[in-house]
Amino acid sequence: MRGYLVAMFLSAVCLYYVLYCILWRTDVYGVPPVEMRRRNKIQPCPSKPAFASLLRFHQFHPFLCAADFKKLASLYGSDKFDLPYGIRTSVLLCFLAGHFQLALSKLQSCDLFDASDSVPCKKCVVVGNGGVLKNKTLGEKIDSYDVIIRMNNGPVVGHEEEVGRRTTFRLFYPESVFSDPKHNDPNSTVILTAFKPHDLKWLWELLTGGRINTNGFWKKPALNLIYKPYQIRILDPFIIRMAAYELLNFPKVFPKNQKPKHPTTGIIAITLAFHICHEVHLAGFKYNFSDLKSPLHYYGNATMSLMNKSAYHNVTAEQLFLKDITEKNFVVNLIQD
Repeated sequence: MRGYLVAMFLSAVCLYYVLYCILWRTDVYGVPPVEMRRRNKIQPCPSKPAFASLLRFHQFHPFLCAADFKKLASLYGSDKFDLPYGIRTSVLLCFLAGHFQLALSKLQSCDLFDASDSVPCKKCVVVGNGGVLKNKTLGEKIDSYDVIIRMNNGPVVGHEEEVGRRTTFRLFYPESVFSDPKHNDPNSTVILTAFKPHDLKWLWELLTGGRINTNGFWKKPALNLIYKPYQIRILDPFIIRMAAYELLNFPKVFPKNQKPKHPTTGIIAITLAFHICHEVHLAGFKYNFSDLKSPLHYYGNATMSLMNKSAYHNVTAEQLFLKDITEKNFVVNLIQD
């Protein structure tokens, strides 16, 4: 009975705040709504991409925009899923419901490409962080693409011969973002993939100079942000949801005796590429599971044994997916051996 009364009280408080925000046109943190809208669209192509059969929406804008993200969340079903695959929050988490709006209010753009960019049928390369890139000298080849997508803290500085110099997009989460300014490329766009409300709160705190609360992260997140607000975007959870449920065929509900699995940032990056590119090539996505002492990344000293211990990803499912899309010629793998 007491638990029921507490739930009723919290619901009433939450309803009060929601009504307050509607009446005063602010979110739960008192931030006025911003009119950040998507100003450019993906340039149409006269032919369909090789991977067209994988796509549900061919003109999907992958970044959230403050002005209409709730409307589009309803259109694409993201309002029916909690983070990390949607924007819905439960009644007891109603105070976290404004975190998307809050974080978006501090960003300056949700554009996909520069307004001057009119190149249709973009040829893209998604650069993984795999140790297979060592000594392949693919840097010049990678730099020749229209769009170069990287992820997490895979460095360019000091590895230019192997992975190139340019970066168009870099996906990250708070535990994987660079904190050393030497890694900032002012011409790149960095994309937050939010897996939990703490990720959005973290971004807001960094952008407003607030105190960073490091509780709720699986390892210590970055305590400073080397990127400017104009560089930052927030990925639409639909992209992650498509990677999980449609490409990797993960169950929507895992058995109680299993930890839920989520797509790696690499698979999310490939899913993003499918929505903004006409041709997708891959580099750095092959792993040597037969030798657990072989390098996991093209940088650092981590070995494949760490990949084997991953509790959050289904590496087998991802490798099968990569094999499938390569054999069907949906993508081209730059490293064949």
